[in-house]
Amino acid sequence: MRRLIFRLGIAFIVGLFGLISYFTTVSENPVTGEKQRIQLSPRQEVVIGLQARGQMAAQHGGLYQDKALQGYISQVGEGIVKKSAASGSPYPFEFYLLSDPRTVNAFALPGGQIFLTLAMLRRLNTEAQLAGVLGHEIGHVVGRHGAEHLAKQKLGVALVNAVGIAASDDAQSGRQAALFAQAINQMVSLKYGREDELESDRLGFRFMTQAGYNPRGIVELMQVLNSIRQGGQPPEFFSTHPNPSNRIEQLQSLIAKTYPNGIPANLQEGRERFARNLKRQR
Repeated sequence: MRRLIFRLGIAFIVGLFGLISYFTTVSENPVTGEKQRIQLSPRQEVVIGLQARGQMAAQHGGLYQDKALQGYISQVGEGIVKKSAASGSPYPFEFYLLSDPRTVNAFALPGGQIFLTLAMLRRLNTEAQLAGVLGHEIGHVVGRHGAEHLAKQKLGVALVNAVGIAASDDAQSGRQAALFAQAINQMVSLKYGREDELESDRLGFRFMTQAGYNPRGIVELMQVLNSIRQGGQPPEFFSTHPNPSNRIEQLQSLIAKTYPNGIPANLQEGRERFARNLKRQR
C-alpha cells in the first residue's frame, strides 16, 4: 500500500510539473499579437531548424542542382518576407528547392528554413501560386506552430510518464495506459494542427497580398492539390498539412471580405515571369 501511495505521489508530481510548466510559460507573438504557450526562444527555434535542415533535405533527394532556379525561389520567398508583416519576425528566413520529382510537398522548420519539392513546383503555373505556397509556410514559422507543437509534445511526454509511473506495478496495464495517453496526446496535437493550417492560410494570404501578389494564387494552389487528391493518391502535402473540407471556401470568403469591390488590379499573378524561370523544367 505504501508503495502504491509513493508511486501515485511521484506520478502526481511529474504530471503537475508538466502542466505547470506548459500553462505558465506564455509569450506574445510580435506579428500576430497572439498569446502562446511556448518554451523555446526564437534563437532556439533557429538552432533547431538549422540542425534539422540537412536531414530534411536528404529525405527529398537533396537540394535541386540549378542555381538560377534556387535563386528564383529565394527571391520570391525573401520578397514576401521583406514586403510584408513577416519582416517583423526575428527569423532569418531561407528558401530551398528540393530535387524530389515525385513527392508533392512543402514544409517549414522552426526558425525560418522553408522547403518545397520539384514535384510541387511543377504543379504550379504562376508566381502567385508559388507565393501562396511560400506565404503559407512563412505563416507556420511566424505563427510559431513548430514551437507550440514541441511544447505540447513535452506536456504529453510528462503526462505519459506520470501514467506509466502510476501503473508501473503491472507492466502490461502500464504499457496499455501509456499507449492510451499517447493516443490522446496525438489527437490533441492533430486538432491544433488543423487550426494551425487555417491560421497559416490566413497569414499566407496576408503576406502574399502585402507583397503584391493576387490572392487567387493561394486558392488556385488548393484547387490544384485537391485535383491531385481526387485523381488518385493524395499528395504528401495533405499528410503533413491536414485539409479541412471547407478550406477553399474559407479562403474565397476571406478574399471577398478583404476586397468587397474586387481584387485590385495591381496585385499580380506573375504568370510570364514564372514561365520564364521554369522553362527548362517543363
